[in-house]
Amino acid sequence: MYDFAVLWDWIAFSVRWLHVITAMAWIGASFFFIALDLGLKKAPDMPHGVHGEEWQVHGGGFYHIQKYLVAPDNMPAHLIWHKWQSYITWVSGAALLMIVYWVGGELYLLDPTKAELTLWQGIIISGGSLTIGWLAYDAMCKSSLGERPTLLMLLLFVILVVMSWGYNQIFTGRAALLHLGAFTATIMTANVFFQIMPNQRIVVADLKAGRTPDAKYGKIAKLRSTHNNYLTLPVVFLMLSNHYPLAFATPYAWIIASLIFLTGVTIRHYFNTMHATGSGPHWTWGVTVVLMLVIAWLSSVRPTDTYEDAAARPLTAHEQQYAAAAGFDAAYNAVIGNCSMCHAREPVWGNMQWAPKGVYLETPADVARHAGQIYLQAGISHAMPPPNAIQMDPEARRALVSWVRAARAES
Repeated sequence: MYDFAVLWDWIAFSVRWLHVITAMAWIGASFFFIALDLGLKKAPDMPHGVHGEEWQVHGGGFYHIQKYLVAPDNMPAHLIWHKWQSYITWVSGAALLMIVYWVGGELYLLDPTKAELTLWQGIIISGGSLTIGWLAYDAMCKSSLGERPTLLMLLLFVILVVMSWGYNQIFTGRAALLHLGAFTATIMTANVFFQIMPNQRIVVADLKAGRTPDAKYGKIAKLRSTHNNYLTLPVVFLMLSNHYPLAFATPYAWIIASLIFLTGVTIRHYFNTMHATGSGPHWTWGVTVVLMLVIAWLSSVRPTDTYEDAAARPLTAHEQQYAAAAGFDAAYNAVIGNCSMCHAREPVWGNMQWAPKGVYLETPADVARHAGQIYLQAGISHAMPPPNAIQMDPEARRALVSWVRAARAES
């Protein structure tokens, strides 16, 4: 039963793998259709109702693609619906959020230096907050702002900045950026589920009934698809940010996340313009570079939490459970002797400036808080410490395993 942690980690790995695979399929389809739509050309011999066409070559074959602005006169026998990529990406992402940030919330979700929350309070805020963005955004799209797409996107950006700041006030930096990505991805998937697909079903139903479909449904779907296109790159960055403490473990992480949305706009504007006209506006790359330089500068600001502050902080109930377990002293000494030279607020190993992945292992609270990861990374596996840094002896690893198993047995 003690090594259920291993099984749980493999479950998380499998769900993450599914999430990545379906996300690649969704992003690939989204980028392809936006590029296709922008690259459509008029031709004198196009069938009735065709808005434009495009010839493509791939894999040794030629493809002739035509787009109907509303719908063809007759429903084709074979029609492919692009929806499952989006749905499974969101469902697998939600499952991964629960596995990592809810079940592992004492470590990854809650930050006792920011807000005193119970795990259940954190979970309620985590899950409930994801719906706020969609409700506000959907209401704006259905209002007169739907006819003013630029203003609509600016207001959406304001909402994202506010949520970025809010998440950063209560969650760990890692969880704050991840939740901002999930917040945005929820808007994107809800666009597909609640707007794009229902409107397409209305068009198909009209065709089957012999009615002429209303062009407004295609217009609505196009607006939401375009928004999804511009939001994709920032979401990918936010989902990868947990690997980079320079992105999430700084006082200005919420500003960094906000600026990333602007880089997504500049990059996509270049490629969308290039697909439409054959030449992209090169100034967008200059703006992107400037934004990334600002982000790099913001990331260089160290967290304000010092060793003295961390040592003075009372242990949470979760930390007390592991700190009071049999074998903690031996485990703590093993961590201090093998890990803390890198995993410190002021690392002393080589030229290292930041603790790897923003993980600190200096105080008893630090070690107790990261018990699960210590067990997996340095106890039953030899991932840490790196063999070229220090050779951790088998006795020290056994001490870590015995301590964590004792704590779990006592719980």
